[in-house]
Amino acid sequence: MNRLYKYVVLFVFSIVLGFAFNMFLLPHEVLTGGVTGLAMVLGLLSPINSGIWLVLLNIPILIVGWMKVGKEFIGNSIFSVLVTSISMQYIPVYKVTDDALLSAVFGGVIAGVAIGLIIRFYGSTGGFDVIGVILTKKRDIPLGGLIFGLNSVVVFISGFVFSWELALYTMASIYITGIVIDRVHTRHIKLNLMVVTNRGEELKSELIKNLIRGITVIDGQGAYSNTERKVLYTVISRYELALVKPLIASVDPAAFVSISETVEVIGNFRRE
Repeated sequence: MNRLYKYVVLFVFSIVLGFAFNMFLLPHEVLTGGVTGLAMVLGLLSPINSGIWLVLLNIPILIVGWMKVGKEFIGNSIFSVLVTSISMQYIPVYKVTDDALLSAVFGGVIAGVAIGLIIRFYGSTGGFDVIGVILTKKRDIPLGGLIFGLNSVVVFISGFVFSWELALYTMASIYITGIVIDRVHTRHIKLNLMVVTNRGEELKSELIKNLIRGITVIDGQGAYSNTERKVLYTVISRYELALVKPLIASVDPAAFVSISETVEVIGNFRRE
């Protein structure tokens, strides 16, 4: 992936995230979850801007992420957090609508799209996103649902600090955000890939070189033509499908390809 393109995406959607906070959520004191939500609470209760709190609270979590996930991911996350923080200081806190429920819904959708794309391009918005990414590297857990669970603690904090009505709006907002994240970030979804081809050796070599996946090769025979063929079977992530389809077409345009979603993968499977 082109590094410039990746950083443009991270930059743009970090600003979009700041827009969702300042235009939809903060004006109605509808929070987001986790560390960002805590930053919003502190920003509303103190003279210090929420963007500043966002940076301060993320420092220890980013240090842990650096050790567990790697410097590229954390570098991208720091970039995203800084852009979001700066954008929140320049984007005015303005009510787009007086309806708190509408703001919670649309703020949640916009934030979910922004966070999902930031994570998809190997970054994060800090906070529980980092913890969620660390946990999903070990197990195939939907990231949005995991983040929703981790962030729910903010609902109770906002209930005590502000009102339980706003806490319910917050719950609705972070639930919607979690759903949208899972629609955008689909790495946890695994696919069964089966290819019937006349060019088995060449295709196997290309798949191994580009995917770093184990492949099972089975001898097959056409029922009507009695032609000998190779059947290649492997499991890939949803993200890898965009790479696999043109690769197969370039090696054997006549290959028969079957792709289906798998329920669970047990055993030695590379999840990164």
